[in-house]
Amino acid sequence: MNVFALIPAYNEADLIGQTLAAVQSIPSITKVIVIDDGSTDGTDKIVKRQGIRLIRSNQNQGKGAALQAGAEAIRNYDFDAVLLLDADLGISASEAEYLLGPLEDDLADMIIGVLPKPAEPGGFGVVRNLARKAIRDLGGGYSAEAPLSGQRALNWKCFQAVLPFSAGYGVEVGMTITALKKNLRVYEVMVNMHHRETSRDLPGFIHRGRQYLDVHHTIHQLTKEPFFDTKDSK
Repeated sequence: MNVFALIPAYNEADLIGQTLAAVQSIPSITKVIVIDDGSTDGTDKIVKRQGIRLIRSNQNQGKGAALQAGAEAIRNYDFDAVLLLDADLGISASEAEYLLGPLEDDLADMIIGVLPKPAEPGGFGVVRNLARKAIRDLGGGYSAEAPLSGQRALNWKCFQAVLPFSAGYGVEVGMTITALKKNLRVYEVMVNMHHRETSRDLPGFIHRGRQYLDVHHTIHQLTKEPFFDTKDSK
Protein backbone atom coordinates (compact mmCIF):
# COMPACT_ATOMS: atom_id res chain seq x y z
CA MET A 1 0.00 0.00 0.00
CA ASN A 2 1.29 3.42 -1.01
CA VAL A 3 0.70 5.80 1.94
CA PHE A 4 1.37 9.52 2.24
CA ALA A 5 1.63 11.05 5.72
CA LEU A 6 0.56 14.63 6.38
CA ILE A 7 1.68 16.15 9.69
CA PRO A 8 0.58 19.68 10.65
CA ALA A 9 2.90 21.30 13.17
CA TYR A 10 2.92 24.47 15.24
CA ASN A 11 5.82 25.05 17.65
CA GLU A 12 6.63 21.37 18.08
CA ALA A 13 10.44 21.55 18.03
CA ASP A 14 10.74 19.38 21.13
CA LEU A 15 8.91 16.37 19.66
CA ILE A 16 8.73 16.70 15.87
CA GLY A 17 12.07 14.94 15.36
CA GLN A 18 10.97 11.85 17.29
CA THR A 19 7.59 11.88 15.57
CA LEU A 20 9.14 11.94 12.11
CA ALA A 21 11.62 9.18 12.92
CA ALA A 22 8.76 6.98 14.18
CA VAL A 23 6.60 7.65 11.13
CA GLN A 24 9.46 6.88 8.76
CA SER A 25 9.92 3.49 10.45
CA ILE A 26 6.50 2.35 9.15
CA PRO A 27 7.16 0.27 6.00
CA SER A 28 4.14 1.40 3.96
CA ILE A 29 4.88 5.13 4.36
CA THR A 30 6.27 6.34 1.04
CA LYS A 31 6.13 10.10 1.54
CA VAL A 32 6.00 12.37 4.60
CA ILE A 33 5.03 16.04 4.42
CA VAL A 34 5.13 18.42 7.37
CA ILE A 35 3.04 21.56 7.19
CA ASP A 36 4.60 24.12 9.51
CA ASP A 37 1.79 26.47 10.48
CA GLY A 38 3.88 29.54 11.32
CA SER A 39 6.11 28.06 14.04
CA THR A 40 8.58 30.37 15.77
CA ASP A 41 10.62 27.77 17.69
CA GLY A 42 12.68 26.25 14.90
CA THR A 43 10.32 23.39 14.05
CA ASP A 44 11.03 23.97 10.35
CA LYS A 45 14.79 23.64 10.82
CA ILE A 46 14.43 20.23 12.47
CA VAL A 47 12.18 19.02 9.66
CA LYS A 48 14.68 20.17 7.03
CA ARG A 49 17.57 18.47 8.83
CA GLN A 50 15.71 15.17 8.61
CA GLY A 51 15.21 15.58 4.88
CA ILE A 52 11.41 15.70 5.10
CA ARG A 53 9.41 17.77 2.65
CA LEU A 54 8.29 20.97 4.36
CA ILE A 55 5.45 23.35 3.57
CA ARG A 56 5.79 26.47 5.65
CA SER A 57 3.31 29.24 6.34
CA ASN A 58 4.57 32.61 7.53
CA GLN A 59 1.68 32.93 9.94
CA ASN A 60 -0.47 30.63 12.02
CA GLN A 61 -3.64 29.82 10.08
CA GLY A 62 -5.01 26.90 12.04
CA LYS A 63 -4.95 23.13 11.75
CA GLY A 64 -7.61 22.86 9.06
CA ALA A 65 -5.80 25.30 6.77
CA ALA A 66 -2.50 23.49 7.36
CA LEU A 67 -3.99 20.14 6.38
CA GLN A 68 -5.66 21.72 3.36
CA ALA A 69 -2.25 22.99 2.23
CA GLY A 70 -0.95 19.44 2.56
CA ALA A 71 -3.88 18.10 0.55
CA GLU A 72 -3.15 20.58 -2.22
CA ALA A 73 0.50 19.52 -2.24
CA ILE A 74 -0.32 15.87 -2.97
CA ARG A 75 -3.21 16.47 -5.35
CA ASN A 76 -1.30 15.30 -8.42
CA TYR A 77 0.38 12.29 -6.82
CA ASP A 78 -0.74 8.66 -6.96
CA PHE A 79 -1.38 7.12 -3.55
CA ASP A 80 -3.63 4.54 -1.92
CA ALA A 81 -4.12 6.18 1.45
CA VAL A 82 -3.32 9.22 3.55
CA LEU A 83 -2.21 9.17 7.16
CA LEU A 84 -2.98 12.27 9.25
CA LEU A 85 -0.99 12.59 12.47
CA ASP A 86 -0.33 15.22 15.11
CA ALA A 87 3.25 16.43 15.39
CA ASP A 88 3.61 15.88 19.13
CA LEU A 89 3.20 12.09 19.23
CA GLY A 90 6.93 11.47 19.57
CA ILE A 91 8.01 7.84 19.36
CA SER A 92 4.40 6.69 19.86
CA ALA A 93 3.70 7.78 16.26
CA SER A 94 4.91 4.31 15.24
CA GLU A 95 1.52 3.05 16.48
CA ALA A 96 0.04 4.59 13.32
CA GLU A 97 0.82 1.27 11.68
CA TYR A 98 -2.28 -0.12 13.44
CA LEU A 99 -4.44 2.47 11.68
CA LEU A 100 -3.25 1.27 8.29
CA GLY A 101 -3.90 -2.46 8.79
CA PRO A 102 -7.72 -2.25 8.81
CA LEU A 103 -7.55 0.13 5.86
CA GLU A 104 -5.45 -2.31 3.84
CA ASP A 105 -7.90 -5.09 4.73
CA ASP A 106 -10.74 -2.87 3.42
CA LEU A 107 -12.60 -2.93 6.73
CA ALA A 108 -13.37 0.78 6.50
CA ASP A 109 -12.68 3.94 4.51
CA MET A 110 -11.55 6.02 7.49
CA ILE A 111 -9.78 4.61 10.54
CA ILE A 112 -9.63 6.82 13.65
CA GLY A 113 -7.18 6.23 16.47
CA VAL A 114 -8.56 6.15 20.01
CA LEU A 115 -5.82 7.15 22.45
CA PRO A 116 -5.56 6.04 26.09
CA LYS A 117 -7.17 8.31 28.64
CA PRO A 118 -4.70 10.88 30.03
CA ALA A 119 -3.30 10.34 33.49
CA GLU A 120 -4.53 13.77 34.59
CA PRO A 121 -7.88 15.23 33.51
CA GLY A 122 -7.61 18.18 31.15
CA GLY A 123 -10.88 19.84 30.26
CA PHE A 124 -14.40 19.02 31.34
CA GLY A 125 -15.46 17.25 28.16
CA VAL A 126 -17.55 20.14 26.81
CA VAL A 127 -15.95 20.19 23.35
CA ARG A 128 -15.77 16.41 23.12
CA ASN A 129 -19.45 16.06 24.03
CA LEU A 130 -20.44 18.75 21.54
CA ALA A 131 -18.49 16.96 18.80
CA ARG A 132 -19.86 13.54 19.75
CA LYS A 133 -23.46 14.76 19.69
CA ALA A 134 -23.00 16.46 16.31
CA ILE A 135 -21.50 13.33 14.80
CA ARG A 136 -24.38 11.25 16.13
CA ASP A 137 -27.06 13.71 14.98
CA LEU A 138 -25.59 14.51 11.57
CA GLY A 139 -23.91 11.19 10.91
CA GLY A 140 -26.88 8.87 11.04
CA GLY A 141 -26.51 7.83 14.67
CA TYR A 142 -22.82 6.98 14.61
CA SER A 143 -21.37 6.88 18.14
CA ALA A 144 -17.82 8.24 18.17
CA GLU A 145 -15.47 7.27 20.98
CA ALA A 146 -12.80 9.78 19.92
CA PRO A 147 -14.57 12.53 17.95
CA LEU A 148 -11.61 14.94 18.16
CA SER A 149 -8.78 12.52 17.45
CA GLY A 150 -6.32 13.82 14.88
CA GLN A 151 -4.80 10.38 14.27
CA ARG A 152 -6.51 9.07 11.14
CA ALA A 153 -5.95 6.94 8.06
CA LEU A 154 -8.13 7.49 4.99
CA ASN A 155 -8.20 5.59 1.73
CA TRP A 156 -7.99 7.60 -1.49
CA LYS A 157 -11.75 7.65 -2.03
CA CYS A 158 -12.47 8.91 1.46
CA PHE A 159 -9.69 11.48 1.38
CA GLN A 160 -11.10 13.02 -1.79
CA ALA A 161 -14.63 12.90 -0.41
CA VAL A 162 -13.92 14.88 2.78
CA LEU A 163 -12.15 17.77 1.03
CA PRO A 164 -11.99 20.69 1.51
CA PHE A 165 -11.13 20.41 5.18
CA SER A 166 -13.04 22.43 7.76
CA ALA A 167 -11.25 25.35 9.37
CA GLY A 168 -9.19 25.27 12.55
CA TYR A 169 -9.93 22.68 15.20
CA GLY A 170 -13.17 21.74 13.49
CA VAL A 171 -11.27 19.70 10.92
CA GLU A 172 -11.70 16.29 12.59
CA VAL A 173 -15.41 16.68 13.29
CA GLY A 174 -15.91 17.91 9.74
CA MET A 175 -14.08 14.91 8.31
CA THR A 176 -16.12 12.39 10.28
CA ILE A 177 -19.51 13.93 9.57
CA THR A 178 -18.76 14.43 5.88
CA ALA A 179 -17.58 10.83 5.49
CA LEU A 180 -20.70 9.50 7.19
CA LYS A 181 -22.97 11.73 5.12
CA LYS A 182 -21.39 10.26 2.02
CA ASN A 183 -22.06 6.72 3.24
CA LEU A 184 -18.40 5.95 3.81
CA ARG A 185 -17.32 3.46 6.45
CA VAL A 186 -15.79 4.93 9.63
CA TYR A 187 -14.08 2.70 12.18
CA GLU A 188 -12.20 3.41 15.42
CA VAL A 189 -9.28 1.41 16.82
CA MET A 190 -7.32 1.67 20.05
CA VAL A 191 -3.73 2.86 19.65
CA ASN A 192 -1.11 3.35 22.33
CA MET A 193 -0.28 6.89 21.23
CA HIS A 194 0.49 9.76 23.54
CA HIS A 195 0.68 13.49 22.94
CA ARG A 196 0.79 16.71 24.88
CA GLU A 197 -2.34 17.24 26.95
CA THR A 198 -3.76 20.65 27.84
CA SER A 199 -4.14 21.36 31.54
CA ARG A 200 -6.79 23.10 33.58
CA ASP A 201 -4.92 26.39 33.49
CA LEU A 202 -5.37 29.63 31.56
CA PRO A 203 -3.59 28.48 28.35
CA GLY A 204 -5.57 25.25 28.49
CA PHE A 205 -8.91 27.04 28.82
CA ILE A 206 -7.99 29.44 25.99
CA HIS A 207 -7.11 26.48 23.76
CA ARG A 208 -10.35 24.69 24.52
CA GLY A 209 -12.31 27.90 23.99
CA ARG A 210 -10.87 28.24 20.49
CA GLN A 211 -11.52 24.57 19.88
CA TYR A 212 -15.15 24.94 20.94
CA LEU A 213 -15.72 27.90 18.62
CA ASP A 214 -14.13 26.09 15.66
CA VAL A 215 -16.14 22.91 16.24
CA HIS A 216 -19.35 24.89 16.69
CA HIS A 217 -18.69 26.78 13.44
CA THR A 218 -18.04 23.53 11.56
CA ILE A 219 -21.26 22.00 12.86
CA HIS A 220 -23.19 25.11 11.82
CA GLN A 221 -21.73 24.90 8.30
CA LEU A 222 -22.51 21.20 7.96
CA THR A 223 -26.14 21.57 9.05
CA LYS A 224 -26.72 23.58 5.88
CA GLU A 225 -25.82 20.59 3.71
CA PRO A 226 -28.03 17.62 2.69
CA PHE A 227 -28.24 14.93 5.35
CA PHE A 228 -27.03 12.08 3.14
CA ASP A 229 -25.87 11.74 -0.42
CA THR A 230 -28.36 10.00 -2.64
CA LYS A 231 -25.59 8.41 -4.71
CA ASP A 232 -24.38 4.96 -3.76
CA SER A 233 -20.80 5.28 -2.57
CA LYS A 234 -19.93 1.68 -3.30
